[in-house]
Amino acid sequence: MNGARHARAVALMVVVTLLWSSAGVVSRHLQAAEGFEVTFWRSAFNALALVGALGVMRGRALWQGLRSAPPLLWISGLCWAVMFTAFMLALTLTSVANVLVTMSIGPLLTALLARLVLHHRLPLRTWCAISVAGVGIAWMFGQEVQAADARSLLGMLVALAVPLAAAINFTVMQHTLHGQGDPDESLGGEMVGETPATPDMLPAVLIGALLSSVVTLPLAWPLQASGHDLILLAGLGVFQLAVPCLLVVGLTRVLPAPEISLLGLLEVIFGVLWAWLGAGEAPAASALTGGMLVLGALVANELVALKERRGR
Repeated sequence: MNGARHARAVALMVVVTLLWSSAGVVSRHLQAAEGFEVTFWRSAFNALALVGALGVMRGRALWQGLRSAPPLLWISGLCWAVMFTAFMLALTLTSVANVLVTMSIGPLLTALLARLVLHHRLPLRTWCAISVAGVGIAWMFGQEVQAADARSLLGMLVALAVPLAAAINFTVMQHTLHGQGDPDESLGGEMVGETPATPDMLPAVLIGALLSSVVTLPLAWPLQASGHDLILLAGLGVFQLAVPCLLVVGLTRVLPAPEISLLGLLEVIFGVLWAWLGAGEAPAASALTGGMLVLGALVANELVALKERRGR
């Protein structure tokens, strides 16, 4: 691989994680919008941005493809809808740190589900990483239960739907592709895109955005967002979802999936940092301890995997 090209791709992936990580701090500056309304507006603006971008890129082929789309595309779209909805709803219930650390177990959940459903073999390092990450998440949940903070605990449970939906999404695609690819090379959290072995799945993200906005509109009614809120939520829909979505699809043609997964963990670090600096939301000790266990397990697993693949 050309060194300069690879370096540019890595730099662009860092930009992608910066864009993804903005959701937490931006949501803390909303004035009136809350709960399902936050999800509705972000998903709606994301859908509008994707319709415009994909319309320019593909023209009529976009809508023709959706009308004749295979079940895989719609199942994937449903998974994206769950991810979009659960992520923003969780942010309204608990801290940014709790949400992001809970979501960061996505790659390991994907590997575990692929093992259970597709019978893919997992190396010992991945089983060890799953165990350590599980201890970290259990510690966070246990501390929230002891603190009797039912709202925060509910937020973490809602956030858990994001990596679960991502794991199901990837496993369904692997099954449809007859087991192609490595289940240990999965993308986790609210990361969007496609793996090198996956066919054109970007329209599924549009389907997810549309489903999320349609489902949450009745739950968000009557809408109360101020003009200030709409500007912030439009920014999230366009720059926190649509733009990085389009960027990461191109990056999967340059960077291997394990490297994208490893770089994607920067979203957790950036997101917690922005919430701390931009909204005064200092992470709790339980989030820091659990987060260190989860991130340490993920980083160690991905670094070893990347070294093995480069060796081969």
